[in-house]
This record gives sequence, structure tokens and C-alpha cells, in this order.
Amino acid sequence: MDTLKHFTLASITLLASTPPKLLSGPLSATFASASGFPELQFFLQPDGQPSLNFDLRITQLFRLGEFQSLCVSESSETIKEKTYSKGITIQFKEEEESSSFHGAFDLWKSEVIIQGSTLPNGTITKSKFDDKIESSSAKMYFHYYGQLLHQQNMLQDYVRTGSYYAAVMENQADFTGRVVVDVGAGSGILSLFAAQAGAKHVYAVEASEMADYAQKLIAGNPILGQRITVIKGKVEEVELPEKADILISEPMGTLLVNERMLESYVIARDRFLIPNGKMFPTVGRIHMAPFSDEYLYVEIANKSLFWQQQNYYGVDLTALHGTAFQGYFSQPVVDAFDPRLLVAPAASHVINFTTIKEEDLYEIDIPLKFTASVGTRIHGLACWFDVLFNGSTVQRWLTTAPGAPTTHWYQLRCVLSQPIYVMPGQEITGHLHMIAHSAQSYTINLTMSAKMWGPGAEQGGILQTSSCRLDLKEPYYRMSQPQAYSVAQDQQPNQLLQSQDLQLPSLDEDGLDFIQQPLSKFVDPT
Repeated sequence: MDTLKHFTLASITLLASTPPKLLSGPLSATFASASGFPELQFFLQPDGQPSLNFDLRITQLFRLGEFQSLCVSESSETIKEKTYSKGITIQFKEEEESSSFHGAFDLWKSEVIIQGSTLPNGTITKSKFDDKIESSSAKMYFHYYGQLLHQQNMLQDYVRTGSYYAAVMENQADFTGRVVVDVGAGSGILSLFAAQAGAKHVYAVEASEMADYAQKLIAGNPILGQRITVIKGKVEEVELPEKADILISEPMGTLLVNERMLESYVIARDRFLIPNGKMFPTVGRIHMAPFSDEYLYVEIANKSLFWQQQNYYGVDLTALHGTAFQGYFSQPVVDAFDPRLLVAPAASHVINFTTIKEEDLYEIDIPLKFTASVGTRIHGLACWFDVLFNGSTVQRWLTTAPGAPTTHWYQLRCVLSQPIYVMPGQEITGHLHMIAHSAQSYTINLTMSAKMWGPGAEQGGILQTSSCRLDLKEPYYRMSQPQAYSVAQDQQPNQLLQSQDLQLPSLDEDGLDFIQQPLSKFVDPT
């Protein structure tokens, strides 16, 4: 390796300075190992002596654009005295010089990797994300979110975007003068919100090609952008020059957990957040209630009628009818429905993002117990979620509940191929069991049972049981708006939805006291 090769730099910005300090040329950099270990040396003075050195064993280089890169480093474990992280942005005059510099960095860094060196926040030779997610799924996932049209779809969800903006701006005390990490930054909109709220510096981490668009959007807002650094990479792999006081992210998928980004949010917490740092959002809740919807059930069941043809161009298709019937019922239904379809007060499952372990999200088992409010056929389990931004000033909810303004998440329903019958006051039990899989989603196993009712019910026992297995990765996007349904017997509009909102579940031992307060204490998310 040529230790005499010098790279010409247009400028360097010292991120540790407040405000960041810009140094213009003539500047240069080179790689050497005169200190007994590989170093990246920057020459900032005309005396020919290196004035800024980076130990390559604990240094990372990120490409921010064709001509700009980010170099970050943290203190070595061999140094007993406490030292602080450092970081600089490098501006090159030509793209060819930038590419040559990155090539040299990779060459020198390969020697460190071979020796099994580790970084302050984790190893550089292995990715936890790659271990648990199949590459084809990850490729499709990052391609999807790398397109502006999908980012626009989320930005135009004004319930989502407006709730985030309000949560940040109403809690400026949590952001002013603080270091923020935006996990899965996408277009960079949340990073810009954090900068508006007075953040000292924001690190926008984004693994898809959207990072390049985010860089362009942030550059188009220079007053805010000078305090934002876009880092292209996965939160499981990247290194940051300093710890965060607060994390902000939009990690929610369908049924809260789809796409498995909550795990990345938790990993970012463990790697980057200071002790007792803030997380926006702080808590998520999955709400569930049995529903009755004859129209939906018939719609799904009728899809398989095609396979009942006995003379389809001379072919009898009926051998596949049963398989097709079950196949259609294996798809969760994503749409917006009328809350009057609910036939019992909802139950809730709380996920506290500040305390949950990543591994706890691999398998989620939720016991179900409801009391039917009406006599009807139950066609399955309806689900939705909400999240809480537990700010120091205002606690704000973002909800996807039926009856609330519709979001791009809609609601989700698991439909049983065999409905169960209940009478008013009859107890419904079961389990919602979700197992994560490598396609960045979950297999859902739902069981619902109607317990004995009437005289002798206290002896226990089950009258009917129905089960189904669904793949959260492959939903049926029905996308119809709620239809007008007649109010069920002895049931007032929204009665059941209001019940569950007023009776919040208590958390486990790691729970937060505020979650047990009535929703009237908090700001209406709509």
C-alpha cells in the first residue's frame, strides 16, 4: 500500500465545533501506519505536518454524495483516559478523487477487518440484520422505500405527518440543543422537524437509495440542513460520532409490527441512545376486538367459487376448491371498517419501546378474552394500533382506530373460515400468536372460542372453536371506505370503541404510569 499518496481536498468541516467549523484548502489527506497502526492523516496547515489523525481501527467513512463524505471515529478501548468522539465532513473537488479516496480507505480498512477488529457500537464484519432477514426480502424492501412515490404516499397521510409534526413542535424542550438520531429517515422529513424544534444536530440514518433524495431535500433547506447529517446505511451497521439524546422514527407497519422495523428501532436505542434518553414514539399498543361482517365473509368465500367449476375447458377444478378456500382466508384484510361491526369491547397489548428487548419481538403471544355485547356470528378479530409520543410538555397519540380519520395503515382483520356463534354476555377466549419470519413479517395464528353460556356456564367448557393461520406479509388490500351498517341490537354507535379507549390496560413491570391515565388527559390525536 502506497503511504505517500496524498489526496487533495476542497474543504473539511469539523463537526465537534459549535457551530461546525469549515476549513478551506489547500488541504490534503493520506493513509499511513507510522504509529504502529493504520491511520488516516489530514494536513490542515502548510507546515506539512498532519494535524488531524483518525485511527482506522475505529473509523468509518460514509459517502454522502458524489463529492462529499463523512468520516467518524470514537475513542479506542486501549485508551484508559476518557476521550470523545470526533467527526468531519470531507468535500472533494472531483468525483474521481472521491472514488480514489474511498478505494484507498477500503484497502486499508480490509487489513483491520481481517484482524477481527470491532467498532465501538458493534462488529464491522457481521450484520445482525442480514442474519435474520433474507436478502431477497431486504432488496425489495429497500427498493420500495427508495422511491419517491411511496414516500409521497406517507407524507400525504396528514394524520401521520401532522401528528409527528405536532409531537415534535409541542415538545421543543426535548429537542432544543439535543443530538437526535432519525432511525430510517426516508425523505428526511422527521429530521427537518427535529431541526425546526432546535436540535443541536440530527443524524438521519437511511439504508435505501432514498438517502440520496433526503440529502437533496435537506440541502434545499440550508438553514435547517446545516445541522443535519445524512448517513446511508443500516442502523445495525453504521457508526455515529456521538450518542443521541433522543431517537425519532416511524417504525410502524401494518398491525404495528409488520416489516419488523421495530427491531431496528430497539437496536438503535441500544447502540446510540444515552441512558434515560427520549424515544419518539415511546409506546405502541395493538388493539383487538371480535367483529361481525357478513358482507366481508361472503366476499372472501365467494372468491373460491371459480374452483367449483366441473367443466373448465374440459377440466374439473373442484379438487383444488378446498385449498383455494383456505388460501383466501389466510390473507389478513386491510381496509377501513365501521366500528359498529365490533361486538365486544377491545383488549390491548402494550409494547414499551424504551424497555422491550429486540428478541421479545421475535414471537408475540397475546391471550384474548372478551364478553359479547350482542348475539351474532363472529367472523374474526379486528385489529388496529396507536402510538404515544411521551414528550416532557405534551403527550400526543397517533391512532389508526376505526372511526378515526383514516391513515395509510388502515385497520386489519383476521377472518375465520368457520365463524362462531355467540349470545349477549357470552365469553369469548383465544390467542393471537405472531411469529416473526425472515421475509420481514409475521405468521399469525389465531384461535377464538365461545365458552359455555347460560345455566351451568360456571362449570367452564368450550362450545365452539375456530382457528386460522395468516401471513401478515400477504394481506388482501380491500381499501374500501366504511359502509353504512345498521346499528346492532342494544348497541349505540361507537359504544364499544369508546369503552376500550377509556379503560386502558395496565403495563407489565416495565410499564409506564402515564399509560394508565384516561385518554382525556392527553391531546386528541385527531
